[in-house]
Amino acid sequence: MNANDAPAHTPPTPGRRLRRLGAALVTALAVGAGVAGSGGTAAAQEPDPTIDAPAAATGATVLDASDVNAWLDERLPAALRDNKIAGATVAVVSNGEIVTTRGYGDADTGAGGSSAVPVDPQEHLFRIGSVSKLITATAAMQLVESGSIDLDADIDTYLDYDLPRSFDEPITMRHLLTHTAGFEERIAGLIGEEGTQVDLRKALVTDPPEQVYRPGTMPAYSNYGNSLAGYIVERVSGLTFEEYVEENIFDRLGMTSSSFRQPLPADLADRVSNGYDNVSSPAGYFEIIGTPPAGSMSASAPDMARFMLAHLGEPVGDTPMLDESTLELMHQPALDESTLGTLAGAPRMTLGFFDESRNGRRIIGHGGDTQYFHSHLQIYPEEGAGLFVSLNSTGTSGLAVHELRQNLTKAFADRYFPAVPDTAVNDTPVNNSPAGSAERAALAAGTYGSSRAVESNFMTLFGLVGRTTVSVQDGDRLLFEPRPLSDSAAVYEEIEPWVWREVGGQNTVAIRAVDGKVDAISFDSAFALVPVEAARSTYLAIPVIAASVLVLLLTVLAWPIGAIGRRLLRRAPRDRAGRTARILSRVAVVSALLAIGGWVGSIVLIMGMENLSTVSLRNVQVAQLIGLLGVIPAAVRLADDIRRRVGWSRIAGSALVLLALTGTGWFAVEFMLLSPNISY
Repeated sequence: MNANDAPAHTPPTPGRRLRRLGAALVTALAVGAGVAGSGGTAAAQEPDPTIDAPAAATGATVLDASDVNAWLDERLPAALRDNKIAGATVAVVSNGEIVTTRGYGDADTGAGGSSAVPVDPQEHLFRIGSVSKLITATAAMQLVESGSIDLDADIDTYLDYDLPRSFDEPITMRHLLTHTAGFEERIAGLIGEEGTQVDLRKALVTDPPEQVYRPGTMPAYSNYGNSLAGYIVERVSGLTFEEYVEENIFDRLGMTSSSFRQPLPADLADRVSNGYDNVSSPAGYFEIIGTPPAGSMSASAPDMARFMLAHLGEPVGDTPMLDESTLELMHQPALDESTLGTLAGAPRMTLGFFDESRNGRRIIGHGGDTQYFHSHLQIYPEEGAGLFVSLNSTGTSGLAVHELRQNLTKAFADRYFPAVPDTAVNDTPVNNSPAGSAERAALAAGTYGSSRAVESNFMTLFGLVGRTTVSVQDGDRLLFEPRPLSDSAAVYEEIEPWVWREVGGQNTVAIRAVDGKVDAISFDSAFALVPVEAARSTYLAIPVIAASVLVLLLTVLAWPIGAIGRRLLRRAPRDRAGRTARILSRVAVVSALLAIGGWVGSIVLIMGMENLSTVSLRNVQVAQLIGLLGVIPAAVRLADDIRRRVGWSRIAGSALVLLALTGTGWFAVEFMLLSPNISY
């Protein structure tokens, strides 16, 4: 049964959507921001020596079809079963050839009543998510190579609309391809259901994200930025993005089973794998990516193998995809200390690829996630090899499926490309830390959130989850709870000024301080940790809002109980003194609770990829404002109760209501719930 066949694709319930998107968001953050998971443990966990420790310099296994097939056959079926994933497709290339393409599990589990269909790597297309960005970057670099685009010219040169800016410095194609244009995150319109209409220009022009970082200075992953690069390809070439890629990449490389189009062309629509929450779930719908250059591509494993070979400089098709010099330019770090400062000591973005080097070998790659599909591609430019894997289910959790891919790519590196002799990838602790290490460690201590975040409106609420705490251990080491890209803690030691390596592993981070304060910790090419203001710390914000809501709920419950109690005890009704303040404070209490409920409901719907109307969000803001203004009558009521000496219990109750309204009001102001900007 094909992926567009309605009976096999049960529309997800809000609960299913919430669970699925929550997993997808966790995965995206895990891949990018290192903030997924529970926040770590009190102490660092021991690293898995089969994953984190460097491979020995000897005993590399020959990368041939016989061995890699046996290795994959032993490893992947068990991983799919353990993680409740329906199916996977894999491609491996080496020495100018496709070594193997393999399929595991099912492209259609038969959950809709049909027979199960095993994954056929030659036949089935998988949605590759943000791996699509590599094709977008390649298209942009073709136009750079031809002289049609200047990497370092202001993109205003190529746009037909005014892009709002927060800084005077130009935004360039180099910034877009390295995720350093400075944009905040956007969620609205990211993924839609079948039938959703896509208009790339409209998606980019309507409520663009704010520019929150100075261009070139902060790694901050951006779907918007990459899609903007794709739109520039449209503008410069005179073709739609889909047409340009088909004519200049797919046709040129013989990628006959690949497309960015949504829905897929008729000859490919019947071949795309279903996507699943997990192996037991009904199939999901064909996801419509609102900004196609950032993630709408569907492709087969052989096609992705051809793309990897082309990036390795091998002759694929009649005409090279890029000149050798352009390939080399595209594969090298694209920014340096001149803008990144000491963050340049961490892995850096190339013009499209992440630096995923391991065992002293240069590895570049990219991951990708939709609600259902999870993919990764890596190439070894010097070794002439590459690995692509795509999974059609989220399985047990977004973090688990991310770790499955990470474990696979690391194990592949350790098996076929172990540590290069005399390279500094061993896990031996540093005997003599650089001078000043303890002082730099002390500067780094604090609470951090992701640079990939919303900073301008109510979506700052998402920053309350996934915080990372950094503390000093043993005088000059840093304990990350959790470590980037994990849900466990880890200890890092300084190996050179401002560069720290994970003890027992190969991961490194770089720290940048400005005016004596750390302003960023870079850990994964397009992602960084940024300090969280003390007021927004979960240690303060969560207790304040939780206690405030509890008091307000108990207050509402106490009203009818108090009225019944007075009637049963035949007490006189309350006097009319202070009645106006009492009524207004009650209105504020109810409004504050409605607002909190409204925000919770809004977040749930947003996580379910539902579009919220401006009216509904404004109504929630009105309720929030009434709750905030209710501090005034609540204060008047408390003062009146004290003046009239009504009794300690009523005074205490009035005081708690005032504190609770103050707490919800502070929370609303601090997290920008009343911001005029409600674009998300």
